[in-house]
Amino acid sequence: MTGVFAMIPNIPLTTRTSARKVAAGFGLGCLASAAACAAQVQVAPASPPSTRAEVKEVAKNLHNPWAMAFLPGDQGILITEKSGALRLLDRGGKLSEPIQGVPKVFARSQGGLLDVALPPDFNDTRRVYLTYAEEGDDGRAGTAAGYGVLSQDLRQLRDFKVIFRQMLKLSSGHHFGSRLVFDRQGHLFIALGENNQRPTSQDLDKHQGKIVRLFPDGRVPQDNPFVGRDGARPEIWSYGHRNQQGAALNPWSGRLWTHEHGPRGGDEVNIPQAGKNYGWPTATYGVNYSGFAIPEAKGQEVAGMEAPIYYWKASPAISGMAFYDADRFPAWKHSLFIGALKDQELIRLTLDGDKVTGEQRLLKDLNERIRDVRVGPDGYVYVLTDDSKGSLLRVGLPE
Repeated sequence: MTGVFAMIPNIPLTTRTSARKVAAGFGLGCLASAAACAAQVQVAPASPPSTRAEVKEVAKNLHNPWAMAFLPGDQGILITEKSGALRLLDRGGKLSEPIQGVPKVFARSQGGLLDVALPPDFNDTRRVYLTYAEEGDDGRAGTAAGYGVLSQDLRQLRDFKVIFRQMLKLSSGHHFGSRLVFDRQGHLFIALGENNQRPTSQDLDKHQGKIVRLFPDGRVPQDNPFVGRDGARPEIWSYGHRNQQGAALNPWSGRLWTHEHGPRGGDEVNIPQAGKNYGWPTATYGVNYSGFAIPEAKGQEVAGMEAPIYYWKASPAISGMAFYDADRFPAWKHSLFIGALKDQELIRLTLDGDKVTGEQRLLKDLNERIRDVRVGPDGYVYVLTDDSKGSLLRVGLPE
């Protein structure tokens, strides 16, 4: 991608030592003295500092962009806009008119056109997968997923087919999730929100607050953990999630990682496993927006429920997720990049296997909400800013 509309002044990086990873005993609620509690906090070492990041504006005037996907062969970037448009940004930086054939979306509040992803066999099938908020008969909405075939002239999605619908439809406009991830075994994961209906995350007869696992054509794999179980949806892979707006395949382990919004505090990163319960709303590190406790909560960590591998006591409001496995910037190798809506920063977590060893905040002076994060084929990190006149930014280090 070579087209650049304008260059934003270099933005310094700020390194913050994270004291947010808490030991299991402290997470259960420490009954000892304050000093003893503090001794249990696992402080992640700071990542090695870099002098500055170089940021270029690649596209502007995007209408609340939500997600992006890089087409192969330098054909451009597909970008979703929450209002319902799918656009192509070509290699020269020109933004297309809306691509035809996109399904009608429920574009209210947090709803609209959401994620976009290409399957591993895109060169053969030309399928483009989308998630979006879909309205039901009673005016409530849920997340749906499907695919269309991208025409050779890149102007149309043909024969769009819905392969998944969140059941039941319970949202009045909140917590749709959602992200799409293909694994190496031929499965498609869809990370979903709980529609702001907290208890549904624990209900196996509903899709709210779940990760579902399908074949790319919508069929249910027979080795899914709840296949054949009475009262459970066979699509479910894991449950007890809140509002998942980040998901990616770890390139080193091949495992799915996700992250989700907490309420007021408690944003978290998980490595979802088959059949496991990730706690919401029974186990949470957050409280209600009012400041009062979550009514269903029984603690920060609860027996039989999985604790996150990492969490933030104060919510950055995380969205978008991308592992860095490119060769362009060796200092960023083995990192996980996450966008922040409320904090308006790009978060870089350094990794040692499945352990987070450090946290660094980039683009601290950006003053724009970051909705999506991807690593481009050129080795740069690309971020979408969430605004009625949003931008696509290219982020790198001095070379």
